[in-house]
Amino acid sequence: MHAAEIDPAAKAALDRQPFSIPHNRYGLKLLRVVGRLASRYGDHNPPAVGSTRELTIPGPDGALSTRLYRPESAAAVPTVVFFHGGGYVFGDLETHDRLARQLTCSSGCALLSVEYRLAPEHPFPAAVEDAYAAVEWAAENRTRLGGGDELAVAGDSAGGTLATICSLMAAERDGPTIEYQALLYPGVAIDEEQESVTQHAGTVLDEADLRYFQNCYFGSEIHERNPYAEPSQADDLSEVAPATVVTAGFDPLRDGGKAYAEQLLHDGVDVTYRNYESLVHGFGTLRGVEAADDAVGEVGRDLQNAL
Repeated sequence: MHAAEIDPAAKAALDRQPFSIPHNRYGLKLLRVVGRLASRYGDHNPPAVGSTRELTIPGPDGALSTRLYRPESAAAVPTVVFFHGGGYVFGDLETHDRLARQLTCSSGCALLSVEYRLAPEHPFPAAVEDAYAAVEWAAENRTRLGGGDELAVAGDSAGGTLATICSLMAAERDGPTIEYQALLYPGVAIDEEQESVTQHAGTVLDEADLRYFQNCYFGSEIHERNPYAEPSQADDLSEVAPATVVTAGFDPLRDGGKAYAEQLLHDGVDVTYRNYESLVHGFGTLRGVEAADDAVGEVGRDLQNAL
């Protein structure tokens, strides 16, 4: 199912990070600080884009901070609304700046990176409400963003889950037309009995992390059965946008992501599924890992080809 060893460059990148697991040992404040430091450590040459601009957009419970990345091209281009990972508990525009730049460059699209409210201060459905509000705003303001008519969503980990939930909500609510969804190692359809959890918990994430993030975000077990919290609970996904679903061989979330890709296919949705056998959860934010850069580049090209 996976490579015999983690990619050496990925392992070296993990060894350089100040994080150790379980993440919840840090406490919320320190977890968020360390998360930002880890994402910026040694990143002296981030990918160059045409321009970046900070935008404040309206949210359901106050303003949302966003950052617009434009490619070098001055022509009208599609817009991708991007949501960062971090277990719904940490992460922001800075932790995912490099990944946002890479996707902008490889897709040729404008990318709007969104900061949503975090748990446990703001449990479900706050992040979902913010994410969908950002998609609606982007749809109404395309000329300010990419200039083109096409709109897509993307995200990594928890952000990947938010992206696919936005696609589901748009389909069910007759909302904005979402042309594509790009999901990097999304946190969907997770089962503690899955082989990927039993074999790879302890690589980047362990069982304590998974329980901590879920407890912070869901608040109550009843929410775990809500499709707008866990999209694999949806009875019918046939109307959601075509998707790229990416997983990593040494990721505890691997089997859940694969199961969700299979669920989309079963419901008639066009899906490109790739598992990068030697990579780990969160590889999109690792630096100096050629295999990870190549994987992100492929996701960007999927967006380019679809839009």
